[in-house]
Amino acid sequence: MSGFAWEAFARGFAPCAGAALIVLLVAFAAGVRKGLHRGVDVAWGLGFAAVALVSYGLSAGEGDAGRRLLVTALTVVWGLRLAWHIARRGRGHGEDPRYAKMLAKAPGDPDLYALRKVYLLQGALVWLVSLPVQAAGYLTAPVNALAWAGAVLWAAGMFFEAVGDHQLARFKAGPDNRGRIMDQGLWSWTRHPNYFGDFCVWWGLFLIVCQAPAAAAATLVAPALMTYLLIGGSGKALLERHMADRPGFAAYAARTSGFFPRPPRRSRRGPVR
Repeated sequence: MSGFAWEAFARGFAPCAGAALIVLLVAFAAGVRKGLHRGVDVAWGLGFAAVALVSYGLSAGEGDAGRRLLVTALTVVWGLRLAWHIARRGRGHGEDPRYAKMLAKAPGDPDLYALRKVYLLQGALVWLVSLPVQAAGYLTAPVNALAWAGAVLWAAGMFFEAVGDHQLARFKAGPDNRGRIMDQGLWSWTRHPNYFGDFCVWWGLFLIVCQAPAAAAATLVAPALMTYLLIGGSGKALLERHMADRPGFAAYAARTSGFFPRPPRRSRRGPVR
């Protein structure tokens, strides 16, 4: 049985929550100044990176040094890549349609409504979803095969997320692809390689803490919640409702997995004679 510093872990809750809150409040101030709140999506990745770094500092002398460094490095790399990608994708664009629609119906001050419904909510989610990252720093046993399996799963997720994002950006940059459905590369194996990648990343980070069963049980809510958000919440489900009426989407959905990758289905039509 692996040791786990429960009291030190609990003492880190408030500082880690504070780190997430600071990142989101800075993003809110920038959003108010620019009149655009799409930057909150950039803060999502940065918030996780901030929590990981704060937790790394707080857990010094508590948990295994190798595990602390591993989980912090993986989280920061993921968070910074995601923030950079979203910032680059949104450069020069107006408000995100999701936030524009929400704020158009806001009662009272739209900025304060965005603070309550978007920024503070995302700050709370960052803290909750990052619980395995926080917990890993307080596990005293050296990194074992299960933790390395988590790192491998994280790497697979990063591959799907980064390559999928790159393939989609390159596709959208092609003038002949305007209005077309992206169905090439990883997007022919799953309709959401980026969301599937996130799924792998967070279950991989969770595996790093599973050497301590009690700590794993206490933090299982984090990858479970992320899975819900990716599949049934603001990820796959919301995006597909938005895309349902686009020409070619029904045929694409019929031949391509909705989430977990698999080879595309062949056409039901018989061979040409």
